[in-house]
Amino acid sequence: MIIAIGSDHAGFLLKTHLKEFLLNLQYDVRDFGTYDSTSTDYPDYALLVAKEIADGKANLGLLVCGTGVGMSIAANKVKGVRAAAVSEPSSARLSRQHNNANIVCMGARVVGPELAEDILRAFLNNDFSNGERHNRRIAKISAMEGE
Repeated sequence: MIIAIGSDHAGFLLKTHLKEFLLNLQYDVRDFGTYDSTSTDYPDYALLVAKEIADGKANLGLLVCGTGVGMSIAANKVKGVRAAAVSEPSSARLSRQHNNANIVCMGARVVGPELAEDILRAFLNNDFSNGERHNRRIAKISAMEGE
């Protein structure tokens, strides 16, 4: 499984930690930056990761900024992306099961490394439930992308 990851300066250290976590779990990780803590703009990295997901070049994505909110807003502008800003494992699990989220967004100022690992594990170890009600809702979201 290919995981595309990215962060701004605020999320750099947590992204680096989670990259090592993913590599230790034998995931194929594609890091789109940033590569240090120099001030950057989160939409730039959200776009790079979101395009990888939308183009089918990566299976899932991880974005980290200060809160996770900015990254999720930016990534969700790309057609086919469902990015969820989460701060605990239950929301990460449900974002996959109910919303078919394909990018998890976290805030380095909100969660620490251990909790971030738990969130990422919950996101990766769950799949879309694919039930009638969930499919209907995802179809409505996809229809909104064309408006």
